[in-house]
Amino acid sequence: MGAVALVRISGPESWAATRAVFDGVKAEPTARRAYFGKIWDGPLVVDEVLVTFFQHPASYTGEDLVEIGCHGGVLVSAKVLELFLRQGLHLAEPGEFTQRAFLNGKMDLTQAEAVMDLIQAQTPLALRAATEQLEGRIGQETQAIRASLLGIAAHLEAYIDFPEEGIEPTIGLALAEKMEQARQRVNSLLATAREGRILREGVRLAIVGKPNAGKSSLLNRLLGYERAIVSEIPGTTRDTVEELASLRGIPFRIIDTAGLRQSEDQIEQAGIERTHQAIERADIVLHVMDATENETVTPLTSDKSEVIVFNKSDLIQNPKSKIQNPISCLTGEGLDQLVETLVAATGAWTSTERDSLAAINARHQACLTRAASALKTAEAALRNHLEPELVAVDLRGALDAIAEVTGVIDTEDLLGKIFSTFCIGK
Repeated sequence: MGAVALVRISGPESWAATRAVFDGVKAEPTARRAYFGKIWDGPLVVDEVLVTFFQHPASYTGEDLVEIGCHGGVLVSAKVLELFLRQGLHLAEPGEFTQRAFLNGKMDLTQAEAVMDLIQAQTPLALRAATEQLEGRIGQETQAIRASLLGIAAHLEAYIDFPEEGIEPTIGLALAEKMEQARQRVNSLLATAREGRILREGVRLAIVGKPNAGKSSLLNRLLGYERAIVSEIPGTTRDTVEELASLRGIPFRIIDTAGLRQSEDQIEQAGIERTHQAIERADIVLHVMDATENETVTPLTSDKSEVIVFNKSDLIQNPKSKIQNPISCLTGEGLDQLVETLVAATGAWTSTERDSLAAINARHQACLTRAASALKTAEAALRNHLEPELVAVDLRGALDAIAEVTGVIDTEDLLGKIFSTFCIGK
């Protein structure tokens, strides 16, 4: 249910199908102009609508495309869809509009993936990264790398065609250096994989500690609203509570956990077990301790990034008492510094002034990792004066792997997997 629904039709017969039920245009439509009229089902008016026609190739899909803005009631929009389905049109599969845009050369595969990243972005940094990828940042860089490697491949093919010439040492060294430069560019893209995962999935931050240390209060402070129940009764939190927060533009999936202690209560024991599971799955463990108690600092994990803070610093009798990382969930003392510490612990970039926020996803990472490995092998073969045929084999492997990033080389299975994650109608 909504005020307006948008019905989108793509394909060579889209305008003919629209004209069969729409009375707002008597002659041929002007592209990118909205027409007001009625949608008819025989003698009955279904709705008053605005219709806009986009002529190929200047449309999202690269095909003739019609967008119908009708009223957003469930029944009226379903009726409009039904009229078109009667004419032989089919409902779009998930991602079909974007897949057609890719197949018609309107965008490369990295840009197509960026459409979903844009839709799912939950922080300003994630939004900006998706926008830059949609503009073609990653595609342009990988295409530039591929172009430089194609030049090297052309030289190698010439030596393969004329083996009696042999690769001159100086030329071989120059080609190896070009390969090394290309590999460095690939590694630069691979270095953004962590940022890409963070922007798309968020940093898993587990807040852990003893009962009444202030874990739930800290969750509420980081979120900026009251999400978890706060009580002086130990063991109030029996289960994990997970919420998303944007800290300095970086998405954090914050998990509030049950207090760690020995307990005979079976329900509380189950909650404590989930706390240990949260620690195992976390990227960062935020260990909250009570500043009013003389506790020995004992790290909870050895293989994860752990930030230890002392809460209730406002209750310390001696204000000059030296406490490491003091905070107060009551007054807000030390929370800004804590956020900075957590952001730094992600190991990701934090500046919104960075020239590029291009961050590769897991598929890009797999392709580029194969490319870097193949380039390293090809470069070593060239420096060791091996036959050009052997160098060319690895170089072609690198070229194919890089081409998969933008979809220059694609398979039906790959496209099906990527576009199946899209929403219906996009």
